Amino acid sequence: MALAILAASTCARADQQIIAPCDLKLNIDAIVDESDCQNSGGPQITMGGTMHLGALKARVIFSNNQKGTHTAVVVAQYDATLVAEGTAITIPKQPVRGGVGGNPFIYLQFHDGKGGDLSEEFLLGRCVQGLQITSELLQAAIARANVHAEGCSNRKGPYITLSGDLVLSGLHARFIFRNNVKGTHTAEDTRDVSLLLDGTSITLPKQPVKGGVGGNPLISIQFLNGDDQPLGEPVLLGRCVQL
Repeated sequence: MALAILAASTCARADQQIIAPCDLKLNIDAIVDESDCQNSGGPQITMGGTMHLGALKARVIFSNNQKGTHTAVVVAQYDATLVAEGTAITIPKQPVRGGVGGNPFIYLQFHDGKGGDLSEEFLLGRCVQGLQITSELLQAAIARANVHAEGCSNRKGPYITLSGDLVLSGLHARFIFRNNVKGTHTAEDTRDVSLLLDGTSITLPKQPVKGGVGGNPLISIQFLNGDDQPLGEPVLLGRCVQL
C-alpha cells in the first residue's frame, strides 16, 4: 500500500507530528426499509445502521547506534492502539424518495462522494422491508499523531505520549431505481445519501508509552493496521532530546 508519511518541522523540545494518509477498514451494517411501494412518484426508502472502524495502531521504536557504524539497532518497541477494532459510528436514519414510478427495482451502491465507487451494486429487490446490508470497504483516512517526549535522561528510558486525530474521507450511499433489470429499455433514477461527511474527525485519546532502553534513544514511529501490518516505513524523529 502506497503511503506518504511526513514529519513536521519543529523547534527543540517541541512536540512532533506524524501525518499518514492510509486506507482503513470499514464495515457497514445497514438496515433498509421501504414504504409506498406503489406510489406513482416512487417509493420512500429509509436507511440507518452502524459503521465499524478497523483498528489503527502506532508503534514506537527505540534504537541506538552501534559503535563505529551508522546503523541503528532496535532495542525495544511498543505498540499503542489509537483506534480500537470495531469503533462504532451510528448512521442516522435517512429518507429518500425514488422517481421512476411505482414498485421499481432498487439497487444500493457505496461511493466516496467524489466519483469513486467503493462497492458493487447490491440488488435489494422491489419492495424492501427491514433488509440488512453488510459490506466491508476501505475508507481513505489521514492519521495525525502528536508525539511528546519527557525524561530523556532517565536511566530507564523516556516517557512518550501519543495523541492526535483521525480524519475520514466521505462515504455515501447511492440508491438506484430502475423500472426493469439492467437492459436496453431501462428507465433509471438515482438518489444520494451522505453517511459520513468528508473531513469527519475522530479524536485519538492520549496514549502513554514507557521506554526501557536507557536515556536519550533514537525514536521512530510507525502506523499499523488491526492485523499489525505496517502502513509504511517507520519515521525517524530523532533522539529524545530533539523532540
